[in-house]
Amino acid sequence: MGPKAKKSARKMKKITKAERLKQLQEEEERRQKEEEEARVKHEKEEMERLERQRIDREKWHQLEALDLERRKEELEELYLLEACFSEAEKLKQDTRLLSQWNHYIQCDGSPDPSISPEINTFISLWKEETNETLEEVIAKSKLVLNLIEKLRLLLLQMPSYDLEDKTIKQYQGSILELQELLHLKFNTATEILLRQASTLADLDSGNMEKVIQDENVTLYVWANLKKNPRYRSIRFSETQIGFEIPRILATSDIAVRLLHTHYDHVTPLWPVLTPLQERVATVTDSVEDEVKNGEAEISDELQEENKPQECESVSVQEEETTFEEEGDIEVQTLLKEGLRKYIYPPESTEDFETENAFPPIEVTLEVQEDVIFFEDPMVARWDAEGKHWQTDGISNVSYKSEERLITFSLETFSPVTLIQDAHINMPFQSWELRPLDVNKVLLTVTTVFTEIEIQIKENLCMLASIKLDNKKHSSILEGRWMTPISFILALKETGLNIFPTRHSHFYVVINNKDPLVEMKAYRQLALLSSAFAFGWSKWNVVCSSKNVIVKLREHVSEEELVQDFNWPLLMFSGDRAQRLNINENSETFSEALKEETEFHSTLYHMVKDFASKEAMEKIRSSKCQFIDSVCYMLLSTRVLSYS
Repeated sequence: MGPKAKKSARKMKKITKAERLKQLQEEEERRQKEEEEARVKHEKEEMERLERQRIDREKWHQLEALDLERRKEELEELYLLEACFSEAEKLKQDTRLLSQWNHYIQCDGSPDPSISPEINTFISLWKEETNETLEEVIAKSKLVLNLIEKLRLLLLQMPSYDLEDKTIKQYQGSILELQELLHLKFNTATEILLRQASTLADLDSGNMEKVIQDENVTLYVWANLKKNPRYRSIRFSETQIGFEIPRILATSDIAVRLLHTHYDHVTPLWPVLTPLQERVATVTDSVEDEVKNGEAEISDELQEENKPQECESVSVQEEETTFEEEGDIEVQTLLKEGLRKYIYPPESTEDFETENAFPPIEVTLEVQEDVIFFEDPMVARWDAEGKHWQTDGISNVSYKSEERLITFSLETFSPVTLIQDAHINMPFQSWELRPLDVNKVLLTVTTVFTEIEIQIKENLCMLASIKLDNKKHSSILEGRWMTPISFILALKETGLNIFPTRHSHFYVVINNKDPLVEMKAYRQLALLSSAFAFGWSKWNVVCSSKNVIVKLREHVSEEELVQDFNWPLLMFSGDRAQRLNINENSETFSEALKEETEFHSTLYHMVKDFASKEAMEKIRSSKCQFIDSVCYMLLSTRVLSYS
């Protein structure tokens, strides 16, 4: 150790005990002072916090008292505004009565399907016509399908107080009779055609081939007149539609009929949901099928008819297509007395040389251009005994999306359909309701696969555009104005199903909202829709089921609307509306009231606090049918629970 180090050590040893005690005392005094200052500061902050809480609580109580004080007045005003819904219902009833009167004075010979004697007379007279050709039946089918559609819409459109049980049974009974009679007429007309098959034989193949088509039906008929065992792959001329038959049928007197229809007459009629409260939690839906996780999206009826040796041909009937569509294949035998069913394969195959004498039959069908599949469709067959669709007995399914051709093999003949998950577009990613003009709005629903834009005006809806993979997709529904119920049915029949049913929550994880709160929200959003744009908010998932949150913005020019993303947020509980202090970009959720704003009992009075005079004038001048249609579409899509 050097001299400097020794000197330093000696200095340290010179610190006395008294000095150390003094140091410790000073440190303790400093610590106590700091603690006292911190305590005083904390007490002051706590007092300030409690004072702020007291002021906020007092202010909150004042706002609640103010809200309670004017609640009666606001609810009375809302009641007057919502009278538009009963007025719209009355106009619907007047329209139905006017339609009946117009039908009566037209005297065009067609029956009114809602009047039992008229429709029964029509059915009886048509049954008596026994020698109609396929062309005549197809022409008559237009009227029959129109009558069925009218009855179907009556069941969906009529309010519950007008729909008695006997009326429902009458309409459904008429629908079933018309469907069965139409099917019978196709069978009878096919039999008439096959009795003259030899006179219609093709010069090249020696077999008969005939194609008949209109907007509702495409009919393919082929008769095996030559019975050439090598001629087993059949394609109808200038199409890729056809089938592969086994050797045992290729050498038989058979005929094949493919009846591709744009309607579904296989799936049973479902119970009618009439009251408005049924639509609070679901859209009215008459074609739902839980077994296949949704309704049939495309169906092709395949049905086979066989003829014994004493007759010239056997017919295999195939396919009906509608966008609920289904299809049918029953092998039948054509005897002198007419057609009778033939089971394929036969119940007993002991008389045949090999076990594989009746292999699955390969069928190739064309998918309608109007139908959208978001993934490869599944093929299902109709189980007549269980009354549902199932996928067993179908193999080797191949779908060519570009050519819209689907090929599959059937072990047995029965109605078949192409299906996809009815909830494939649920839940939605976002939605927006935006004014285009007074009494005209645009509802946009964005899903994983598509963006659908729907225009609504007065009592009509129209498909404005569809985007698939961010590219515009054309549809025959674009530009066609329809009533809301007809529009929903048409959209679903083309595969664009964005309408939950009362069972959809079993298949989709949803942001379930209280039904009464949801219904009140839709009614009030509809009231404001002429002047305000509304849209999806990410906070709607975070808040409780007793509240809904939407973003909103008074309608401005398109350029301003696009540039301003920071829309105000409203929270609504059914009996209280408030502006939130957060926005879409906030990091955490809070129900805190926006500064300098108040509670209100309705969304209408909430926006009235900051809306322009022009906006309120637009709201008050909105037509009742328009408001009712907007509300119906919101109820049908349930965007607050399914986004």
